[in-house]
Amino acid sequence: MENGRAQFPFPYQPYDIQEQFMQALYSALDQGKVGIFESPTGTGKSLSLICGALSWLSDHEERRRQEAAALLQEGEAALSTCTSQPSASSSSSEPDWITDFVQKKAERDLVSKLKEEELKRKKREERLEMIRNNVQLKYAMKRKSSEDDEAFKLLQLSKEEQPEMRGDQEDEELIVAEYESDDESKTRSRFCAAEEDTDDDLVEEHVTKIYYCSRTHSQLAQFVHEVQKSLFSKDVSVVTLGSRQNLCVNEEVRRLGSIQRINDRCMEMQKNKHEKHHDEEGVKRKRGPAKTVCPFNKASALQQMRDDLLGTVHDIEQLLKLGRETHSCPYYATRLAIPPAQLVVLPYQMLLHEATRRAAGVQLKGQVVIIDEAHNLSDTLSCIHSAELTGAQLCRTHSQLSQYADRYKSRLKAKNLMYIKQILFVIEGLVRVLGGKVGQNPQSQTTTQTGTEMLTINNFLFKAQIDNINLFKLQRYFEKSMISRKLGGFVEKYAGSGVSLHVQSGSNKENRRTEGLNRYLQTLQSNQGAATVSPADQQGSSEAEKVLSASPMMQVEGFFMALTNSNTDGRVVVHRQGTLSESSVKFLLLNPAVHFAQVLKECRAVIIAGGTMQPVSDFKQELLFSAGVGEERITEFSCGHVIPPENILPLVLCSGPSGQELDFTFQNRDSPRMMDETGRILSNICNVVPGGVVCFFPSYEYSRRIISHWEASGALTRLANKKKIFQEPKKANQVEQVLSEFSRCIQRCAADSSSTLTGALLFSVVGGKMSEGINFSDDLGRCVVMVGMPYPNIKSPELQEKMSYLDKHLPHAGGRSPGQALIENLCMKAVNQSIGRAIRHRGDYSSMVLCDRRYARPATLSKLPTWIKDRTSTHASFGPAFAALRKFFLEKKQKQL
Repeated sequence: MENGRAQFPFPYQPYDIQEQFMQALYSALDQGKVGIFESPTGTGKSLSLICGALSWLSDHEERRRQEAAALLQEGEAALSTCTSQPSASSSSSEPDWITDFVQKKAERDLVSKLKEEELKRKKREERLEMIRNNVQLKYAMKRKSSEDDEAFKLLQLSKEEQPEMRGDQEDEELIVAEYESDDESKTRSRFCAAEEDTDDDLVEEHVTKIYYCSRTHSQLAQFVHEVQKSLFSKDVSVVTLGSRQNLCVNEEVRRLGSIQRINDRCMEMQKNKHEKHHDEEGVKRKRGPAKTVCPFNKASALQQMRDDLLGTVHDIEQLLKLGRETHSCPYYATRLAIPPAQLVVLPYQMLLHEATRRAAGVQLKGQVVIIDEAHNLSDTLSCIHSAELTGAQLCRTHSQLSQYADRYKSRLKAKNLMYIKQILFVIEGLVRVLGGKVGQNPQSQTTTQTGTEMLTINNFLFKAQIDNINLFKLQRYFEKSMISRKLGGFVEKYAGSGVSLHVQSGSNKENRRTEGLNRYLQTLQSNQGAATVSPADQQGSSEAEKVLSASPMMQVEGFFMALTNSNTDGRVVVHRQGTLSESSVKFLLLNPAVHFAQVLKECRAVIIAGGTMQPVSDFKQELLFSAGVGEERITEFSCGHVIPPENILPLVLCSGPSGQELDFTFQNRDSPRMMDETGRILSNICNVVPGGVVCFFPSYEYSRRIISHWEASGALTRLANKKKIFQEPKKANQVEQVLSEFSRCIQRCAADSSSTLTGALLFSVVGGKMSEGINFSDDLGRCVVMVGMPYPNIKSPELQEKMSYLDKHLPHAGGRSPGQALIENLCMKAVNQSIGRAIRHRGDYSSMVLCDRRYARPATLSKLPTWIKDRTSTHASFGPAFAALRKFFLEKKQKQL
């Protein structure tokens, strides 16, 4: 097939839509397209992506080998022809022997290059084959592990025996090194310095590869398990990347808890490792205690682990186990494995954030990128590149940096002091904008003017009186001097010894606000306690103090970096609250396409995949056209669901059992009549739906109000007589427990025919902890009820500014402005994610009840996924809808008998 393939290796007979998906994917990769692929959850999307993409990669490599062999043959033939036959007389003024020499040299160079590439390829393949056959590896691994165990024990003993020293020499690692400005230095950036610390002989050239990224680590682990089940598992080299927090096996470092502390400690150990090498080479070290190096980070052990990773497919849990067994660092071993790997699995921010991408060693030039679960890609990009600072964080950073400069001023070079003073000056300006002063307790400083102000970047710089500071030079200083890490080490070391931390009681709210990337990183952890929950909520006040003892300098650095964006691409939101401590400055990215453009430009092909990608037209306009991608490079694919059409029953209810019109607009939804009618609808649904019912409310506040109303009216008691009631927990680390109890209750009710309960009812919130990434398959979700339409807060200054930006920069279409389209799209994307939780496989069945007359509008219905929209029926009165629901479940029950 031209730009295609007739068959794909699949572990079982694929569905027709899976074959169509793989063929469309293969074609898009072959033609270097930007593909938008929509395949509902439960249709085997992950396996289709794996088999389609890896089939293309295999064919692509084979074609390259054949083309190289043909070129080599032609070149050698041309050389032999040139040697045996003298060239014809040239019409140029140059002598024939010069023309012959130039031509032969060019041909010889080409042949040499082709031979060299062929030799490298053969060496790579032979090495990979040796790794997979495990030749001479096991013995070396065990020997190295025992050596490292011994070294680790000796290190621990030496630590215990080593007396503590408190002299200035001990602070050597906290001093910022002599800084050379960008005009004078070719020094590597902080990120490269932090990561490029392995021996040169371990670095390899990058082969053609596929980068697969998704939103959470659990989704990445699920994808890797699908690779392990596929027919490619024994032939493809796969590497899973993660943060230090996820991959560190050094318990001493892991105990530090926060991402920033773990990163700082790891990089400090890397620095100590290099200094140790210098000492061994005869460079005299200053007197002082021995500096700790990481016993898991040794070149031979890393190389061993890298080989193991390339030979067998591992997920993150298996990586950690292997790292502990071989006494080597999974974090650095995975980075060493990137160049020769064919499939690299990584979280969103490692691919979408340029600095993080550079730090991880990810090179996109000429490669393939697949972005899965991409329905919120625009929001994700904005979140990663946004930054927020509270007044308390600014005051704390100013205090800590001032004390750092005072303590070490006699040992800091003049340029370092100059840049530190500039940073302090900028922080003073930011505090001044919030109506406060540095040097005073932010908790006791009240702001004269409260409210929110939206400013362009330039206007904000003028207002803060920092427009004369070159933020680009400050950004480079942050990168090269590693001042954030130095200050973090200083604060951690001297906390409680005279360094003022500006710790205030009741500052939990402040702790939840962090710079955009770090905040996003926190949401990417696995379900076991990895969601964004404030440390105070989890472990009490002692944990809160531990977090406060860290320096917020990294967040300040992130905010400074955000201010270097183009003036038109972002805004600064100034929130002035009652006190300076609660006030904040926030950078809001309005144009996410500016950061996605480089990915689109460098990659050979980009595939954007998701279960629900509608509406595609707005997605293309905001992220692709705005990034400079032409219509001719974009290809789209959308498929239906694998379930039979009769297995779903989507209903739009325009009125309730008593005839009350369902209009959950902000003005009407709080009326007692509307709340009572919703209770009656749920009561009727619970009478006929077996197993689990999941009810989604538009917000936490409305959920609280309506449940309180039902408690007072007795409606909640009536519901509890039919199904046991569960509520979405406030803390993310309790989600698993609630889901387990919800599941067990449904199983008990199904097994006990004498039970008065018919299952369980779960109250959840759209956009909450259970509306995405949680499966309500089979009996867990026989009916999903959507109460109202979850429109975002239209009065939000950030949302208004985003709408204004879109109206100004994007074309108007279909009689609506881009800003209005944004509001509708945000609402319907959230609805689609919630109602899509119920159907998870071919044999599953469920009903979806949309309670609001506004769902009946054609424009709104058109935004539902095609496989749901085509089966949706709208009912002006409740009777026919309830009859259809009763009939649906009676038929399913009869089929099971």
